[in-house]
Amino acid sequence: MPREWGRQKPTRVMEMSDNSTILEIKNLDVAYGHAKALYAVSLSLKQGETSFVIGRNGAGKTTLLKTITGLLKPLNGSVIYEGREISGSPPEKISLDGIRYVAQEKKVFGNLTVKENIELAAYGAGEPLERALDKVIGLYPKIRNFLKIKAGQLSGGQRQILLIGRALVGEPKLLLIDEPTEGLAANVIEDVTAILSRMKGHVSAMIVEQNLAFVNQLADRVYIMKEGKVEREIADRSAISDTREFEQYL
Repeated sequence: MPREWGRQKPTRVMEMSDNSTILEIKNLDVAYGHAKALYAVSLSLKQGETSFVIGRNGAGKTTLLKTITGLLKPLNGSVIYEGREISGSPPEKISLDGIRYVAQEKKVFGNLTVKENIELAAYGAGEPLERALDKVIGLYPKIRNFLKIKAGQLSGGQRQILLIGRALVGEPKLLLIDEPTEGLAANVIEDVTAILSRMKGHVSAMIVEQNLAFVNQLADRVYIMKEGKVEREIADRSAISDTREFEQYL
């Protein structure tokens, strides 16, 4: 993965088949105790693609991401990553295999500095600290000004950017992000949009989001979830651009 995302053209993903599938979900059933949350969910994600999952609260979007990352175990069905079944694998192994999860809660190590937060990610990913710092600063140059600040003192938007930067340390292949723009000011949403735009073609992404303008800017594919099921899949850019059709599902 290039250190300076904004200056280099995509390389690693483009060397692979444009049609290769990095993630495939087949007939996934998930429950919290006796309460079923996902019903026979099936979807897929291609190399280098940015897909969005939208739907009302309680539709099963977060449950889907947590199941992919190994935080939840399915009752039935398969999670296939790079052609391998990973459902049931521990979260730490899934992360080391290249799937990174940015949760909705925007939790950072508040008592550590921003640099130390990045250092922890670099250690876990087996990447030299200087390379990790170069990568995160290349994504968001302003973060250089915050490196010595305790992460707990950052604004919600700055924490979100730090979390995305941390997730990109190492050699991730698939990024899962839950509600990245929730509660953020318009100017910070622009920063997050710019960062994720630079990712396109380098890292595949599945993003849960309800901000339709944000979806319109970045989506290659949209999955609409309703009551634990995939209601629709939309991969046509002209259809994605007309976000009025999505409003009834939010």
